[in-house]
Amino acid sequence: MIPVMEFRQFSEQQPAFRVLKPWWDVFTEYLSVIMLMIGVFGCTLQVMQDKIICLPHKISSGSENICEVNRSFFLQLQPNFSNGPGEMRGVKNDLDLQQYSFINQMCYEKALHWYAKYFPYLVLIHTLVFMVCSNFWFKFPGSSSKIEHFISMLCKCFDSPWTTRALSEVSGENPEEKDQKKSGTSRSTTPLSPEESSLEKTQSLRSIPEKIVVDKPSASVLDKKEGEQAKALFEKVKKFRLHVEEGDILYLMYVRQTVFKVLKFLVIIAYNSFLVNKVHNKVCCEVKEIQDVTGYTVFECNHTMAHLFSKLSYCYLFLVAIYGLTSLYTSYWLFYRSLKEYSFEYVRHETGISDIPDVKNDFAFMLHMIDQYDPLYSKRFAVFLSEVSENKLKQLNLNHEWTPDKLRQRLQTNQNNRLELQLFMLPGLPDTVFELTELQSLKLEIINNVTIPASVSQLEDLQELSLYQCSLKLHTSATSFLKENLKVLRVKFDDNKELPNWMYVLRNLEELYLSGSLGPDASKNIVLESLRELKCLKTLYLKSNLTKIPQSIVDVSSHLQRLYLHNDGTKLVMLNNLKKMTSLIELELVRCDLERIPHAIFSLTSLQELDLKENNLRSIEEILSFQHLRKLICLKLWHNGIMYIPEHIKKLSSLERLYFSHNKIEILPSHLFLCNKLRYLDLSHNDIRFIPPEIGVLQSLQYFSVTCNKLENLPDELFFCKKLKTLKLGKNSLSILSPKISYLTLLTHLELKGNHFEFLPQELGCCCALKRSGLIVEEALFETLPSDVRDQMKKMA
Repeated sequence: MIPVMEFRQFSEQQPAFRVLKPWWDVFTEYLSVIMLMIGVFGCTLQVMQDKIICLPHKISSGSENICEVNRSFFLQLQPNFSNGPGEMRGVKNDLDLQQYSFINQMCYEKALHWYAKYFPYLVLIHTLVFMVCSNFWFKFPGSSSKIEHFISMLCKCFDSPWTTRALSEVSGENPEEKDQKKSGTSRSTTPLSPEESSLEKTQSLRSIPEKIVVDKPSASVLDKKEGEQAKALFEKVKKFRLHVEEGDILYLMYVRQTVFKVLKFLVIIAYNSFLVNKVHNKVCCEVKEIQDVTGYTVFECNHTMAHLFSKLSYCYLFLVAIYGLTSLYTSYWLFYRSLKEYSFEYVRHETGISDIPDVKNDFAFMLHMIDQYDPLYSKRFAVFLSEVSENKLKQLNLNHEWTPDKLRQRLQTNQNNRLELQLFMLPGLPDTVFELTELQSLKLEIINNVTIPASVSQLEDLQELSLYQCSLKLHTSATSFLKENLKVLRVKFDDNKELPNWMYVLRNLEELYLSGSLGPDASKNIVLESLRELKCLKTLYLKSNLTKIPQSIVDVSSHLQRLYLHNDGTKLVMLNNLKKMTSLIELELVRCDLERIPHAIFSLTSLQELDLKENNLRSIEEILSFQHLRKLICLKLWHNGIMYIPEHIKKLSSLERLYFSHNKIEILPSHLFLCNKLRYLDLSHNDIRFIPPEIGVLQSLQYFSVTCNKLENLPDELFFCKKLKTLKLGKNSLSILSPKISYLTLLTHLELKGNHFEFLPQELGCCCALKRSGLIVEEALFETLPSDVRDQMKKMA
């Protein structure tokens, strides 16, 4: 006997695949096993027992109906036992055993119908084909890999603790949600409309209420390893979905194997119904070719298994009929339902996870097959298709990784003397941030999908928020809190669409810093027009590519005190709106491609600081008009192409800080030093060869830099500026440093590196505040000082 277990290789080998077997596949598998047993049993009988037994019959060859005469004679040969026991008699045929065996074989081949001979083998072959066909899509290379990946992910998603947690949160596990449900009971009892009820009935997923009993500690705590596993599952599901939704090979394979089974069923029923009557118990055999060997031509044969095969064939036909009807139902299910689209509508309605996407093609087909096994699998799997669920998991992992103690270690004091927390390139914003009640400034860089919850109200000292390439959303309560408390907002963006709309309602905002591309038509952009709502705005910083000053900036001119425009080289052509900004005390027009000092600036009578850095200024004859700006104390004309300083500079008597560095100035006019209030004068990176002795007039001078010029000597009057604290003379052509350097007793920083000095005067020892770290000079030149002077400087350091 051949064990049936030997044929298991023809069916699916992985037990996990059973989830993709609907009830009809399971049912037909059992039918196949029964049919296989029929085939194996019949084949075993064929092999183990005699197939046919024949006896020769003497009859004249002239008879017209040999088989009929033979049948009547065969009946006469039956012994009569009614007269009691007697002597056994029979017909002597004078044949030996080998001749009988030969006759049996010849009659089996010549007289027996082929269906009676091969019936068990046909059953076995057809059944094996059915079994192979039913599981072919599990074995085909193009589909088996997708199925294996899908089953692997499905089982992991089903057993993942994150699935349990996500569903428990939306199924009323939280006390707050329970209270909300109780309050909304009366509203939920309203009857559904006919459309809603019909929609509910036609969903692809049935109602499977999942009551998860989770202890509160386990529901709120997910260990780090489980969180990482769930995170990896989200990535696998996302990539798998993109891959599988591209084609429909699984659907086509299953359709083809079902159609093949239906066609095979029709063929089997057709020919078996016609041939089943060909199986007879008694067979008349006439073989003339063996008369010379046996002496007979006519034989009466008995097919020993005819009766059994006849019964098995009818049983087999019945099983095939059931198998075929089941396959027809499968075909109906395949062709009359939209199996290449799958809707999670009911899951979204039941769980409250509204962003679970519908799927298509092979992904949808596999989910339909899963529903036939157990719809609960699809419901739990849907959790890993939700971006909201993924964000919650990332948030949970973030909270585990960034504990309050770890965040406190990153707190620093920023330039505004506020306690600041800076977070860079995180997958989200940890909720633990809002436990740092001492936080005053929050800086977020390159963090996507940031949501500030209502718990931000715990940060009572929060006044400054910086968002660098972050997409941020606010809870309604958070908006109200920031509207009242936020003083400083910094936003760096790549597209003006990334500008947060909520920033225009921050009525107590005092400083706004925007950096990014607004486009050439930004002046007409409705987003910028919203700035008029910022009634407390005092400082506005715009780093963009404007062609003119937007009207919205003028709308806040009544209270705007500081305006910084950094234009990244784009020419700013229309500046007439500046005339209306009479409250400005600081103005920066950096990289605006200005060729002249704008006349509109001369109307800003309250202006105290002006910065025109990195423009294309060649001439500054308009500087005379600055005399009307009596409050101007700081003028920055650095990083331009200025060739000379006009004599009118003397009119700016109120100047305290003057920046002329990185220009092309060759001659310093003596009138420059009539600005006797100057405390800071930067003339570095020019082509100056001579410093007028009138510099001694600047008795308030504390900072003087002529680094990177062409000076060969210094006037002694320079050392009469006894309040000098910083003197930068590096990278010139100086060869002698006057002993009068000793007059500068307040000097703390002296730069001499890059000159032609051979020694340093020992009078440097009189500069009591000068330390070794403040003396920038070659080490060899430093060694020329007396040892006591060197030791004194080193001790101070």
